[in-house]
Amino acid sequence: MTIIRADNIYYGYKKNSSIIKGLSLEIDNNITALIGENGSGKTTLGKLLCGIFKPTQGTVYINNEPTNNMSLGEIGKTIGYLFQNPNRQIFALTVKEQMLFVDQIMDKDDIESKTRMENILNYFDLHEKLNEYTYRLSQGEKQRLALASIILSNPRYLILDEPTTGLDIIRKQRLADYIKDIKVEDIGILIISHDMEFVNENADRIITLSKGEIIHDTK
Repeated sequence: MTIIRADNIYYGYKKNSSIIKGLSLEIDNNITALIGENGSGKTTLGKLLCGIFKPTQGTVYINNEPTNNMSLGEIGKTIGYLFQNPNRQIFALTVKEQMLFVDQIMDKDDIESKTRMENILNYFDLHEKLNEYTYRLSQGEKQRLALASIILSNPRYLILDEPTTGLDIIRKQRLADYIKDIKVEDIGILIISHDMEFVNENADRIITLSKGEIIHDTK
């Protein structure tokens, strides 16, 4: 089942200069990896697919609905996006406040939601950091907190931009295990990564981008 579809999309920061060039793509609920050299347009494409950027031409569809007039908040109910830099999505003073902030945005304040939050914190080894100031966290801990926050919002699809950054081997394996767990729950994932070992071990499909165009797709 197609969750995200890009139909002949273009995007450029400057007039007459496109980073993404006439790209068409369909993504389902499998684990898809997007690879390519620096400057190939991977992160830009990820932001187009989740609504952070809007195409200068063409259309992105989510569940067959065009996103042209959708707000970022509307899209965010379906798609969760992990930034390369976790500081861009950590807004609260402490770990606990960050997770409660997400809960409030999603209008969830019940026992089931609190239990789910505790389970996610435990899964990412953050429960003992509950009252820790977020600015004191290591880069890897911030990455895990950002990912935990996204997962708490219960999205239908995840776009993870360089998710293994700052993670040691053990936590990379934990991330891989979690990705496989949520795949069973019918949640799709797009991994944008330079970590080819992680990609080869975990992706069902690998798309290679070069100069804003798809040059290879293992689909």
